[in-house]
Amino acid sequence: MSIQNMINELTNRRNVIETGREEAISKIHADSKLTARERIEELLDTNSFVEIGAFVKHRTTDFNLSVKDTPADGVVTGYGTVEGRLVYVYSQDVTVLGGALGEMHAKKICAVYDMAMKMGAPIIALLDSAGVRLQESTDALDGFGQIFLKQTLASGVVPQITAVLGTCGGGATLIPSLSDFTFMTKKATSLFVNSPNSLDSKTETLETIASADFHSKETGIVDFVCEDEKDLLAELRNFVNLLPSNNFEEAPIFDTNDDLNRVSSELNEIAPEDLTAGIDMKVVISQIADNNMFVETKANYAVSMLTGFIRLNGQTVGVLANQSVENDGLLTSSACEKGTKFIGFCDSFNIPIVTLTDVAGYNATVAEEKIGISKLVSKLLCAFASATVPKVNVVVGRGYGTAYVAMNSKHIGADFVYAWPNSKVSMMNADSAVRIMYADELSKTSISTEDINNKTAEYEELQASPYAAASRGYVDDIIEPAATRKRVIVALEMLYSKRESRPEKKHVTV
Repeated sequence: MSIQNMINELTNRRNVIETGREEAISKIHADSKLTARERIEELLDTNSFVEIGAFVKHRTTDFNLSVKDTPADGVVTGYGTVEGRLVYVYSQDVTVLGGALGEMHAKKICAVYDMAMKMGAPIIALLDSAGVRLQESTDALDGFGQIFLKQTLASGVVPQITAVLGTCGGGATLIPSLSDFTFMTKKATSLFVNSPNSLDSKTETLETIASADFHSKETGIVDFVCEDEKDLLAELRNFVNLLPSNNFEEAPIFDTNDDLNRVSSELNEIAPEDLTAGIDMKVVISQIADNNMFVETKANYAVSMLTGFIRLNGQTVGVLANQSVENDGLLTSSACEKGTKFIGFCDSFNIPIVTLTDVAGYNATVAEEKIGISKLVSKLLCAFASATVPKVNVVVGRGYGTAYVAMNSKHIGADFVYAWPNSKVSMMNADSAVRIMYADELSKTSISTEDINNKTAEYEELQASPYAAASRGYVDDIIEPAATRKRVIVALEMLYSKRESRPEKKHVTV
């Protein structure tokens, strides 16, 4: 065979793999969905994708699998760029055995993980699969195990981002849960360990226990819910651009046209005299962020805790805030879980952390006690205390009790703490404190209402005022709300070269 014939054969073989089956592709397009390859093209910079393992096929002969053609073995793998930055990607092809995972399918994914780890680049998974390839049984199970191992080893080393674009069932659901962030479209997607017909309740459907809405609100597995695939892939591109490529890089810094000394009079206006009214932290965050941009993560889950990314002076910064217009900003077990994971990601990838604190205490319910809220608060506290990235806290409202201590306070290692002049830092609100301290007098009605009011005012001045906390060094400075942006930027600039050593250990035990 001449070299030209060999080249022609190569071209034909590659064309068959890349073109796919027209009938199956037409069905996908009829459902307003993209193919595995179209998703990659939409995600990456134009013409940047380089495929790896295009000619890989299964090697199983059981159950007539040998007569079935499996182009690229049902998963397209390779690398490319997003805004010029290297990323690795794999995209499951539902037109090949339903995208089911088998031995060689898994080997291709693992090979991409190995390369991403060596090169220090993010890895993006585009999931759309019927599950495990039953014809390959234990080989397929080994494949799952190898992927889970690679994900575990890559955790905290390179960002792992997953997008659920079709079915993700059974063992495959561990992939998004082992990832750092998960995207999902509103329609035509499902994420479940057990199918609805196998549950003890026969009234459940994919919509009630497997939809993006369910997982974004109830389980917190899904961070971002998008209208459709193109919207998802566009948001994913923008999100990747916020993150460093690996744990050796600093948080990305971009040019900004926003004034570093910008003040926001709106913050002076929303700082309440009555702290029980709460503060909409989304407004505060957007006012201090470059160009008012806030990319919120898990927006629908544990809504009393806000987490997400902003840029300050062009640098990516992680933000956590008590959303006190939701459930009074009380710490709940799910809010603590949400915050803990977010802090861990920021610390792993050298992203500074800014907290906005307005916490009145813990959510006081029987359900929380049964969950063991103290365990989850301890994990949040431990995450803040263990983090070695720059940490700045702004007390914008209440800082009551050990809930305040757990929210990145000076007591557990915050580098810099600001407070608004209207804020309160205390064991509890003044009225409750006075009624406990003078319980005996009150029981004997030997103290007047006027005396109670006077003692409450005295307690607020001596114990709850931000100036009292500042006099002990627990607050570094008391600032005008409008100046929050520039003061936080100045603090982060000072902390840019922060280096902090900790005792060597394998794990925290909390």
